[in-house]
Amino acid sequence: MAHTESGASEFDAPFVFSADGKKSLYFTLDQLQSRMCSGQPAQLEVDYTRTMMGFLLFDSHPASIAMIGLGGGSLLKFCHRHLPEAQLTVVEINPHVIALRREFEVPEDDERIAVICADGADFVRELSSDPSRRYDVLLVDGFDSQGQAPSLCTQRFYDDCIQALSPEGILVVNLHHDHPDHSVFTGRIRLAFDGNLLEVASKEKSNSIVFARKGRRISVDELRDSAPLENFAPEVRAQLQREFSRISWDITQPV
Repeated sequence: MAHTESGASEFDAPFVFSADGKKSLYFTLDQLQSRMCSGQPAQLEVDYTRTMMGFLLFDSHPASIAMIGLGGGSLLKFCHRHLPEAQLTVVEINPHVIALRREFEVPEDDERIAVICADGADFVRELSSDPSRRYDVLLVDGFDSQGQAPSLCTQRFYDDCIQALSPEGILVVNLHHDHPDHSVFTGRIRLAFDGNLLEVASKEKSNSIVFARKGRRISVDELRDSAPLENFAPEVRAQLQREFSRISWDITQPV
Protein backbone atom coordinates (compact mmCIF):
# COMPACT_ATOMS: atom_id res chain seq x y z
CA MET A 1 0.00 0.00 0.00
CA ALA A 2 1.31 3.44 -0.91
CA HIS A 3 1.39 6.29 1.58
CA THR A 4 1.40 10.06 1.21
CA GLU A 5 4.71 11.74 1.97
CA SER A 6 3.16 14.22 4.41
CA GLY A 7 1.46 11.51 6.49
CA ALA A 8 -2.08 11.39 7.83
CA SER A 9 -2.20 14.59 9.89
CA GLU A 10 -3.34 16.84 7.04
CA PHE A 11 -6.47 14.77 6.38
CA ASP A 12 -9.82 15.04 8.13
CA ALA A 13 -10.57 12.11 10.40
CA PRO A 14 -14.03 10.64 9.75
CA PHE A 15 -16.16 9.22 12.52
CA VAL A 16 -18.57 6.31 12.73
CA PHE A 17 -22.11 6.47 14.15
CA SER A 18 -23.90 3.20 14.94
CA ALA A 19 -27.64 2.85 15.52
CA ASP A 20 -30.46 0.44 14.69
CA GLY A 21 -28.11 -2.17 13.26
CA LYS A 22 -26.45 0.26 10.86
CA LYS A 23 -23.08 1.99 10.77
CA SER A 24 -22.67 5.38 9.13
CA LEU A 25 -19.50 7.21 8.12
CA TYR A 26 -19.35 11.00 8.46
CA PHE A 27 -16.86 13.83 8.20
CA THR A 28 -19.46 16.24 9.59
CA LEU A 29 -22.94 15.46 10.88
CA ASP A 30 -24.59 17.02 7.83
CA GLN A 31 -22.46 15.03 5.35
CA LEU A 32 -23.20 11.31 5.27
CA GLN A 33 -20.40 9.52 3.42
CA SER A 34 -21.52 5.91 3.68
CA ARG A 35 -23.93 3.61 5.48
CA MET A 36 -23.78 -0.13 6.10
CA CYS A 37 -26.33 -2.58 7.42
CA SER A 38 -24.35 -4.69 9.88
CA GLY A 39 -26.34 -7.82 8.99
CA GLN A 40 -25.85 -7.30 5.24
CA PRO A 41 -22.53 -5.49 4.78
CA ALA A 42 -22.53 -5.84 0.96
CA GLN A 43 -25.97 -4.26 0.55
CA LEU A 44 -26.23 -0.79 -1.01
CA GLU A 45 -27.88 1.33 1.67
CA VAL A 46 -27.52 4.83 0.15
CA ASP A 47 -29.60 5.59 -2.91
CA TYR A 48 -26.92 7.22 -5.07
CA THR A 49 -24.73 4.09 -4.88
CA ARG A 50 -27.52 2.13 -6.55
CA THR A 51 -27.64 4.81 -9.23
CA MET A 52 -23.88 4.54 -9.77
CA MET A 53 -24.27 0.80 -10.33
CA GLY A 54 -26.16 1.84 -13.47
CA PHE A 55 -22.91 1.20 -15.32
CA LEU A 56 -24.21 -2.37 -15.60
CA LEU A 57 -26.72 -1.04 -18.13
CA PHE A 58 -23.74 -0.38 -20.40
CA ASP A 59 -21.49 -3.31 -19.42
CA SER A 60 -22.99 -6.07 -17.27
CA HIS A 61 -19.71 -7.99 -16.90
CA PRO A 62 -16.74 -5.61 -16.73
CA ALA A 63 -13.34 -7.25 -16.33
CA SER A 64 -11.72 -4.33 -14.51
CA ILE A 65 -13.10 -1.58 -12.30
CA ALA A 66 -11.25 1.33 -10.70
CA MET A 67 -12.83 3.40 -7.93
CA ILE A 68 -11.71 6.83 -6.79
CA GLY A 69 -12.84 7.17 -3.17
CA LEU A 70 -13.36 4.33 -0.70
CA GLY A 71 -15.71 5.73 1.94
CA GLY A 72 -17.30 2.81 3.74
CA GLY A 73 -16.58 0.55 0.79
CA SER A 74 -20.21 0.07 -0.30
CA LEU A 75 -19.51 -0.11 -4.03
CA LEU A 76 -16.36 -2.18 -3.53
CA LYS A 77 -18.17 -4.75 -1.36
CA PHE A 78 -21.10 -4.98 -3.75
CA CYS A 79 -18.89 -5.43 -6.80
CA HIS A 80 -16.65 -7.91 -5.00
CA ARG A 81 -19.66 -10.05 -4.08
CA HIS A 82 -21.63 -9.87 -7.31
CA LEU A 83 -19.00 -9.36 -10.04
CA PRO A 84 -16.63 -12.23 -9.22
CA GLU A 85 -14.68 -11.97 -12.48
CA ALA A 86 -13.83 -8.28 -12.06
CA GLN A 87 -10.48 -6.97 -10.89
CA LEU A 88 -11.10 -4.14 -8.40
CA THR A 89 -8.75 -1.23 -7.68
CA VAL A 90 -9.66 1.46 -5.14
CA VAL A 91 -7.75 4.71 -4.70
CA GLU A 92 -8.34 6.63 -1.47
CA ILE A 93 -6.28 9.66 -0.51
CA ASN A 94 -7.23 9.75 3.19
CA PRO A 95 -5.44 7.12 5.31
CA HIS A 96 -7.96 7.68 8.13
CA VAL A 97 -10.69 6.38 5.83
CA ILE A 98 -8.65 3.32 4.87
CA ALA A 99 -8.02 2.65 8.56
CA LEU A 100 -11.77 2.04 8.97
CA ARG A 101 -11.97 -0.71 6.36
CA ARG A 102 -12.37 -3.46 8.97
CA GLU A 103 -15.01 -1.42 10.78
CA PHE A 104 -17.02 -1.51 7.55
CA GLU A 105 -16.09 -5.13 6.71
CA VAL A 106 -14.19 -4.20 3.55
CA PRO A 107 -12.37 -7.33 2.32
CA GLU A 108 -8.61 -7.46 2.64
CA ASP A 109 -6.44 -7.00 -0.42
CA ASP A 110 -6.06 -10.19 -2.43
CA GLU A 111 -5.68 -11.30 -6.05
CA ARG A 112 -8.86 -9.38 -6.96
CA ILE A 113 -8.76 -6.32 -4.69
CA ALA A 114 -6.17 -3.58 -4.26
CA VAL A 115 -6.80 -0.55 -2.04
CA ILE A 116 -4.19 2.14 -2.68
CA CYS A 117 -3.55 5.22 -0.54
CA ALA A 118 -2.90 7.89 -3.15
CA ASP A 119 -4.33 10.95 -4.87
CA GLY A 120 -7.01 9.84 -7.35
CA ALA A 121 -6.12 12.54 -9.87
CA ASP A 122 -2.47 11.46 -9.85
CA PHE A 123 -3.47 7.82 -10.23
CA VAL A 124 -5.64 8.52 -13.28
CA ARG A 125 -2.97 10.76 -14.80
CA GLU A 126 -0.45 7.93 -14.54
CA LEU A 127 -2.97 5.53 -16.09
CA SER A 128 -3.59 7.86 -19.00
CA SER A 129 0.05 7.68 -20.05
CA ASP A 130 0.29 3.88 -19.78
CA PRO A 131 -1.55 2.13 -22.67
CA SER A 132 -1.07 -1.26 -21.02
CA ARG A 133 -3.38 -0.31 -18.12
CA ARG A 134 -6.99 0.42 -19.06
CA TYR A 135 -10.22 -0.03 -17.10
CA ASP A 136 -13.68 -1.00 -18.30
CA VAL A 137 -15.32 1.10 -15.57
CA LEU A 138 -14.03 4.10 -13.63
CA LEU A 139 -16.15 5.18 -10.64
CA VAL A 140 -15.39 8.63 -9.23
CA ASP A 141 -16.85 9.37 -5.79
CA GLY A 142 -14.28 11.59 -4.10
CA PHE A 143 -15.59 13.77 -1.28
CA ASP A 144 -14.15 15.11 1.97
CA SER A 145 -15.36 17.48 4.69
CA GLN A 146 -15.24 20.35 2.18
CA GLY A 147 -17.30 18.52 -0.45
CA GLN A 148 -16.10 17.49 -3.89
CA ALA A 149 -12.34 17.25 -4.22
CA PRO A 150 -11.29 20.05 -6.63
CA SER A 151 -8.59 17.89 -8.25
CA LEU A 152 -11.30 15.43 -9.35
CA CYS A 153 -13.33 18.07 -11.18
CA THR A 154 -10.78 19.65 -13.52
CA GLN A 155 -10.74 19.45 -17.30
CA ARG A 156 -7.34 17.75 -17.10
CA PHE A 157 -8.77 15.07 -14.81
CA TYR A 158 -11.69 14.26 -17.10
CA ASP A 159 -9.39 14.28 -20.13
CA ASP A 160 -7.19 11.77 -18.30
CA CYS A 161 -10.23 9.66 -17.43
CA ILE A 162 -11.14 9.00 -21.05
CA GLN A 163 -7.56 7.99 -21.78
CA ALA A 164 -7.58 5.58 -18.81
CA LEU A 165 -10.63 3.69 -20.12
CA SER A 166 -10.81 0.67 -22.44
CA PRO A 167 -12.26 1.30 -25.94
CA GLU A 168 -15.89 1.30 -24.74
CA GLY A 169 -15.17 2.02 -21.08
CA ILE A 170 -17.61 3.83 -18.81
CA LEU A 171 -16.89 6.78 -16.53
CA VAL A 172 -19.35 7.20 -13.64
CA VAL A 173 -19.09 10.43 -11.63
CA ASN A 174 -20.98 11.32 -8.47
CA LEU A 175 -21.58 15.08 -8.25
CA HIS A 176 -23.50 17.27 -5.83
CA HIS A 177 -26.58 18.35 -7.76
CA ASP A 178 -26.71 21.78 -6.05
CA HIS A 179 -23.01 22.61 -6.23
CA PRO A 180 -22.61 26.13 -7.68
CA ASP A 181 -20.20 24.80 -10.31
CA HIS A 182 -22.25 21.74 -11.19
CA SER A 183 -22.84 22.86 -14.77
CA VAL A 184 -19.14 23.65 -15.14
CA PHE A 185 -18.17 20.13 -14.06
CA THR A 186 -20.69 18.44 -16.35
CA GLY A 187 -19.53 20.69 -19.18
CA ARG A 188 -15.96 19.50 -18.67
CA ILE A 189 -17.06 15.86 -18.81
CA ARG A 190 -19.09 16.63 -21.95
CA LEU A 191 -16.03 18.19 -23.58
CA ALA A 192 -13.75 15.26 -22.67
CA PHE A 193 -16.23 12.67 -23.97
CA ASP A 194 -17.45 14.60 -27.01
CA GLY A 195 -20.95 14.89 -25.56
CA ASN A 196 -21.36 11.13 -25.14
CA LEU A 197 -22.94 11.12 -21.68
CA LEU A 198 -26.11 10.90 -19.65
CA GLU A 199 -26.90 12.58 -16.35
CA VAL A 200 -29.29 11.03 -13.83
CA ALA A 201 -30.35 12.59 -10.55
CA SER A 202 -30.33 10.16 -7.64
CA LYS A 203 -33.73 9.27 -6.22
CA GLU A 204 -33.30 11.74 -3.35
CA LYS A 205 -32.15 14.42 -5.86
CA SER A 206 -29.14 15.56 -3.80
CA ASN A 207 -26.66 13.71 -6.00
CA SER A 208 -26.25 13.78 -9.75
CA ILE A 209 -24.67 10.77 -11.45
CA VAL A 210 -23.02 11.27 -14.84
CA PHE A 211 -22.41 8.28 -17.12
CA ALA A 212 -19.97 8.93 -19.97
CA ARG A 213 -18.85 6.32 -22.48
CA LYS A 214 -15.68 6.21 -24.53
CA GLY A 215 -16.19 5.23 -28.15
CA ARG A 216 -19.64 4.01 -29.22
CA ARG A 217 -22.42 6.55 -28.82
CA ILE A 218 -24.90 6.06 -26.01
CA SER A 219 -28.37 5.03 -27.16
CA VAL A 220 -31.33 5.54 -24.84
CA ASP A 221 -33.28 2.90 -26.76
CA GLU A 222 -30.43 0.44 -26.24
CA LEU A 223 -30.49 1.07 -22.49
CA ARG A 224 -34.24 0.57 -22.33
CA ASP A 225 -34.03 -2.69 -24.28
CA SER A 226 -31.18 -4.12 -22.22
CA ALA A 227 -31.63 -6.70 -19.46
CA PRO A 228 -28.36 -6.44 -17.54
CA LEU A 229 -29.62 -8.14 -14.38
CA GLU A 230 -31.14 -11.28 -15.88
CA ASN A 231 -28.18 -13.49 -14.93
CA PHE A 232 -27.63 -12.00 -11.48
CA ALA A 233 -28.80 -13.37 -8.14
CA PRO A 234 -32.27 -12.37 -6.86
CA GLU A 235 -30.69 -10.17 -4.18
CA VAL A 236 -29.03 -8.08 -6.91
CA ARG A 237 -32.26 -7.71 -8.86
CA ALA A 238 -34.09 -6.79 -5.64
CA GLN A 239 -31.63 -3.95 -5.01
CA LEU A 240 -31.14 -2.64 -8.52
CA GLN A 241 -34.07 -3.48 -10.81
CA ARG A 242 -36.32 -0.62 -9.73
CA GLU A 243 -33.46 1.86 -9.90
CA PHE A 244 -32.38 0.66 -13.34
CA SER A 245 -35.95 1.04 -14.61
CA ARG A 246 -36.04 4.56 -13.22
CA ILE A 247 -32.73 5.41 -14.91
CA SER A 248 -33.84 4.01 -18.27
CA TRP A 249 -37.22 5.73 -18.33
CA ASP A 250 -36.35 9.04 -16.66
CA ILE A 251 -33.77 9.90 -19.30
CA THR A 252 -34.81 11.22 -22.69
CA GLN A 253 -31.57 11.94 -24.51
CA PRO A 254 -27.85 12.50 -23.87
CA VAL A 255 -27.03 15.72 -22.02
